[in-house]
Amino acid sequence: MSLAAYEPGRDCPLCPRLVEFRERNRERLPGCFNAPVPSFGPVDARVLIVGLAPGLKGANCTGRPFTGDYAGDLLYDTLPRYGFARGRYLGRPDDGFELVDCRIVNGVRCVPPENKPTGAEIKTCRQFLVPAIAEMENLRVVVMMGRIAHDTGLTALGLRRGDFPFGHNARHEAGRFVIRDTYHCSRYNTQTGRLTPEMFQAVFAGVRADLGVDET
Repeated sequence: MSLAAYEPGRDCPLCPRLVEFRERNRERLPGCFNAPVPSFGPVDARVLIVGLAPGLKGANCTGRPFTGDYAGDLLYDTLPRYGFARGRYLGRPDDGFELVDCRIVNGVRCVPPENKPTGAEIKTCRQFLVPAIAEMENLRVVVMMGRIAHDTGLTALGLRRGDFPFGHNARHEAGRFVIRDTYHCSRYNTQTGRLTPEMFQAVFAGVRADLGVDET
């Protein structure tokens, strides 16, 4: 499957509210990416992280998931600890930071107003999430970043939400996949203590252990 088959175009017209917000941002933030943010990481990876949507002054500006915002600081500090990234993360798309055996995709590719996509927008953008997942022939572990990402990710995988309840560091087996949940590494969650670095690291330690089963 070609890249264009599952990545929305720069001027994707499918969600009117997001299109309007994008056009306003192109005027207000002309130096930013201001377009649907593509997947990041190798397609042959065994691990997929499903996020919710780009942040206005993070991924929406840099064009790389979680890059340049607060959530990326914790995520990109954690991934190298477990062998899922290499290089030095500097919050820029040209920093040379690379994912290893890991890929990241957002359930909604365009930044939404107030960081809150609507149900209709999540459903519409799932047409890109489904083939992005399907192309990953080696995929074994899917990490869902927050409840909304959990819900849309399960639907994209053709799974019933009621069979896989969300919970931090919850682990579910679904055919050839292992599904792991985590609270989103947002500023709110980390500053309120709902998610600590240790809690977040435990999720990826579990992912590493899940892949270890494949490697034996």
